[in-house]
Amino acid sequence: MRSMKRRFAPSRRAVLGGMGAGMVTLALGPRAIAQGANLDFWWWGEQELPGLQSFVQKAVASFDGGNVSPLLQDTNAVITQFQTAAAAKEAPDIQYFWNGIYHMESVWLGYARPVSGLVADAVVEASSPTVLSRYEGQTYRVGWYPIPMVWYYNKKVFEEAGLDPEAPPATWPEFLAACEAIRGIGKMPFGGGIQDGYFGEWYLAHALVQNLDSPAEALGLFTGGLDFREPRYHEHWTRLAELRDGGFVNPSISSLELYPGIDLIVAGEVAMGPSIGTRLPADSAATKGGIGVMTMPVYGKGAMAGKPILDVQGLGISAGSEHPELAARFLEHLHAPEQLALFWEETGWLPSNTNFDASVIEDASVRDLWQRWGLSENIPHVANLTPGQFYEQAMVPIAQRILAGEIGGEEAGEIAAGVVKEWRAFNPDLLESYETWAKDLS
Repeated sequence: MRSMKRRFAPSRRAVLGGMGAGMVTLALGPRAIAQGANLDFWWWGEQELPGLQSFVQKAVASFDGGNVSPLLQDTNAVITQFQTAAAAKEAPDIQYFWNGIYHMESVWLGYARPVSGLVADAVVEASSPTVLSRYEGQTYRVGWYPIPMVWYYNKKVFEEAGLDPEAPPATWPEFLAACEAIRGIGKMPFGGGIQDGYFGEWYLAHALVQNLDSPAEALGLFTGGLDFREPRYHEHWTRLAELRDGGFVNPSISSLELYPGIDLIVAGEVAMGPSIGTRLPADSAATKGGIGVMTMPVYGKGAMAGKPILDVQGLGISAGSEHPELAARFLEHLHAPEQLALFWEETGWLPSNTNFDASVIEDASVRDLWQRWGLSENIPHVANLTPGQFYEQAMVPIAQRILAGEIGGEEAGEIAAGVVKEWRAFNPDLLESYETWAKDLS
């Protein structure tokens, strides 16, 4: 999820106490662990989650299995530096991995080893690394912290428009009716900022899935089994054009970047739009609980329509590590009950572990988010499946051009199909890996 990982810097929440309860029991098993060995740990995340560095330092200090040397990576180097080091056989033992294609390319290059069978199964499962971390039946990451993909709505604007602030629209007709009511009080119903392009990624992730039955179907759009020119696979762009043509999108969207656009929702100038769950603690506090979270109203007929989207940042083990068992023990240490509590205390955000004791969360909106996105049935962020060429030449510019009034949904489908065709022609090795990957996502 490029937008979040490069941009987000939420305000840090006040320190809260509390120890986790009902946590998973770690099952280390009879392994040959090199006690006292040195581990290199390259990580990323302080840029989007202030307080993470303090957590890392304290978690490393409390690990008694060996010496861990953490190194915070620059945003622009977190992928390339690892792959360069891995090629030179100088990779760290533990590496931060974004989800989906952002770590799967390292898997395909042979630079990452499965955590399956190395890290305790109960820890891997509780950490919810998402299905996008699986390849040929093996899981390659342990979840670290969750990134719920949400739609924000401003409850005060809803009240002013005569809408129920506790019951946001669930279907497309309800959504359009709400847009009309909100416009009637002089507010903009929907929007944000797309100047930097990331709004287009988030929009696709929320909307494309409405006509998909599984993440594998999304891969079919890139491997050639499915076609963006079919109406159901570009309907999401047609719906965006419908909002544009209806006058429901803020006119400033093309001149604003992603996060200033979200700020408009928090300020009550725009009623609804895509956002990220990690912003919620600060935005809810700033509005005294005035921000609600919702899924995108349903128009599609796919099995994934209307379900919460959950992305997860994660950690993996280098294929070149001389101490993979010790690295696995450190990853398990990060999911021990006292470390989960420490994560919350240091970052004000949730660790990715279904056993986290949510009773420490004081904000009802944040607790609701954790329950509905983190613990209930959810789907992955399919934008993490897109090839880089599609991201840069289709997903981002298409949404920008639609909102600029240049194209509609059908033309968007034609453009996307052309970009995918070119990508397949010039990337036969990646195409083969994508076809194999699709079997894990079926």
